[in-house]
Amino acid sequence: MRRKTTTRLGLSAVLVAAACAGTALVPTAAADSGPATAGTSASGEALASDGLLKAMQRDLGLSPAAARERLADEKQAVKVERAAKKAAGDAYGGAWFDAGRGRLTVALTERSAAADVRGTGADVRIVEHSAAELDAAKARVDKFAAKGHGKDKVKAPAGVASWRVDAKANRLVVDVVEGHRADNDVTDFLRRARATAPLRVDTVPEAPSTFAAGTVGGDPYYTGNVRCSIGFSVHGGFVTAGHCGKAGAGVRGWDGSNIGSFQGSSFPDNDYAWVSVGSGWWTVPVVLGWGAIPDRLVKGSAEAPVGTSICRSGSTTKWHCGNLLAKNETVNYSGGAVVHQLTKTSVCAEGGDSGGSFISGDQAQGVTSGGWGNCSSGGETWFQPVNEILQRYGLRLHTA
Repeated sequence: MRRKTTTRLGLSAVLVAAACAGTALVPTAAADSGPATAGTSASGEALASDGLLKAMQRDLGLSPAAARERLADEKQAVKVERAAKKAAGDAYGGAWFDAGRGRLTVALTERSAAADVRGTGADVRIVEHSAAELDAAKARVDKFAAKGHGKDKVKAPAGVASWRVDAKANRLVVDVVEGHRADNDVTDFLRRARATAPLRVDTVPEAPSTFAAGTVGGDPYYTGNVRCSIGFSVHGGFVTAGHCGKAGAGVRGWDGSNIGSFQGSSFPDNDYAWVSVGSGWWTVPVVLGWGAIPDRLVKGSAEAPVGTSICRSGSTTKWHCGNLLAKNETVNYSGGAVVHQLTKTSVCAEGGDSGGSFISGDQAQGVTSGGWGNCSSGGETWFQPVNEILQRYGLRLHTA
């Protein structure tokens, strides 16, 4: 965690102490026309700070009242998705959140499961392909894209940005960089993918890249000549992006003092790592709000559905919000580094934001991997899901 001032330390300590004591941290704000105040649900449960609502208003074009309503709907959608997936069984075809209607839709391959799924509070759409079928098809594309296929051993070309399962489209979607659709290697890749899975091809304006940066003073952590951002505290250290450093590399804090070292790192294929913490540094379950919002307490890592809002904290562009667009996407970064199982968002990011926190409400979601665009003109960003990192290294998230 960045320790810039004693005020920052004091705030973190107050947040942690309040959480441990069971104190509700409800911000002061003007009342809505309804019974709930800013940052609270109708039941009085704290949903968000006034600063978070302002960030959602800025980045998602929502009013404070609409942001409060959306957060409440999204929290309910997380619960509904778990129940609906269980009720659907083998007929499950994926799910997505409709922000306009405030409801979750679940795709099903069998009408016989519709009543049970609707009973969980979800809407239903009948589709041709199950999530298991599409995931298996994507895995086959991942395999030939990584190892090549046939006598030419063609791997994922630079003109192919990413590919993912899109539950709403009930297809495997391949994003091609604008102007490269007719490239011979892209055409060959699409032909091979189309023979493997039901396919849709979309266009993106530029190729994705990772968000590491050269050394800049006053930011969260450095390894070698690279600056990156801390993701989430775990017991014994923190998680971050794998492209920020290799196992064994030393890590320095914002003030240049030694933090610890990379204990595990994977990139490409994955983009995750964890860093041990010592030398007088310690961990707290907090994500920095950078003055845009109060620092956020981390209370768990329940996975948010596609279509919900999500926010990111990073050392370069600070705090920004957007929408969760897709899961389990394979990204072909510039330079040929292919990374699997990333989650795609409409949140912007820039160099130095790599490794930083993606959070939904008070639930950790993942660490920033890379993307395209910037926070002036917009873009898209991918993160590595935090639960995968915790499972891979046997780590325990530090929660409030």
